[in-house]
Amino acid sequence: MTSSIQPRVAAVAEAEQFLAAHPHINYFEILFTSMSGVPRGKRLRRHELMPIYTYGRFLPGSILVADIQGDDCEATGLVWEDGDADRVARPVPGTLVPAPWLGDDVGQVMLSMYELDGTPNLLDPRHVLQGVLDRYAADGLTPVVACELEYYLVDIERDAAGRPVPATAFNTREVPKGTQVYGLPEIEAHGAFFRKLWEAADAQNIPLEGAISEFSPGQVELTLKHRADALRAADDAVLYKRLAKGVALSFGIEATFMAKPWADRAGSGFHVHISVADGAGNNLCASEAPEGAPLLHHMIGGMKDHLADCMAMLAPGGNSYKRFKANSYAPVGLTWGVNNRTVSLRVTAGPAYTRHVEHRVAGADGNPYLVLAAILACAHHGITRKTDPGPAVVGNGYAEAAETGATLPANWFAAVDRLERSDTLRDYLGDRFVDMYVKVKRTEQSRFFEEVTSLDYDWYLRNA
Repeated sequence: MTSSIQPRVAAVAEAEQFLAAHPHINYFEILFTSMSGVPRGKRLRRHELMPIYTYGRFLPGSILVADIQGDDCEATGLVWEDGDADRVARPVPGTLVPAPWLGDDVGQVMLSMYELDGTPNLLDPRHVLQGVLDRYAADGLTPVVACELEYYLVDIERDAAGRPVPATAFNTREVPKGTQVYGLPEIEAHGAFFRKLWEAADAQNIPLEGAISEFSPGQVELTLKHRADALRAADDAVLYKRLAKGVALSFGIEATFMAKPWADRAGSGFHVHISVADGAGNNLCASEAPEGAPLLHHMIGGMKDHLADCMAMLAPGGNSYKRFKANSYAPVGLTWGVNNRTVSLRVTAGPAYTRHVEHRVAGADGNPYLVLAAILACAHHGITRKTDPGPAVVGNGYAEAAETGATLPANWFAAVDRLERSDTLRDYLGDRFVDMYVKVKRTEQSRFFEEVTSLDYDWYLRNA
């Protein structure tokens, strides 16, 4: 892949203006998001902020390929063979903001990684997504994206078996029970959390909208507003996840975006809403027809054809695959439909001008940059090749997937193998990125399955 990525670095004036407007902020957390999707960084003092805007902050290249626990992945060659050499991290425009849940005197800024010569580092997920967006821009197109994340509020203390417990209601002091989907008392139970969450989101310019009680005790969902800047939409999702976790901790509870915290309860999804606009901002998916315009069909065709190739990014860990099962609101097949939540790709209801597709496969544990990069790459592939998605599913999409056998990779190993062989994602995301991502995931797989768990003892200690 030949990169046409253009650097997007914040101007020095942005820091000067922020410091002048916030003389009481004395500490700044700088954060960078690597392949694993975990923000990592440093806390700096006020006098250290301006140098980041003038020449950047030097960080070891190995953090680009750290695993989910922050451990080195030596197979990538970016640890010992590379001398754990520095790259330079530069500030992302518009992300220097207060971090009120950390204290009135703390701010925050996102960073993105560059080579020492100033070129973008193509293992940085932000640059990977930007590379996909460049394809759209070259065709005069702009993806319009909204991210919708489900997660659980849980107590900090786990039960005797080490399992999470839904957070005790602030008002009644009861542990939530039952589904209570769309229940208002369940939202009111943690009203103080949501109030502080919205206040902090406004302070950080994160376009966070309403809250609903989801399909299990303690599970909630909030939507981020549509943006005609998919890179900023991914930034919003990263910052929002960090914000939700931080605000929850300030109330003595935790927000977990783990895909499947309980075997017998709903998993947490990351639904992505997508349309495509022309240069004048017109929605090219819009149509009076419920199934949308031809361009929307081509997008769906591309996403459907390559959905299995994307699974290693949509479901990035061992726990991710426990979420997928029939009749669970987590799709399992290569399916699309109109106003149908049993399929993977749903054309939503609503006025003609809002017509778009909801991609329902990713888990809440996905790295937002890579989830969007993979989805949008496949949608663009479908647009450019006018891919036919085939007939829409009417009725039960789970039954359709079972009858046709057109299902998603059932486990983590199959998904990573499928990504490694994907010519389409290699074209859009880059050979080096795919190779490195595969090495990181295989390192994680090895470490994950080396652990002897309580389930091993339950199944095999006496029965083997």
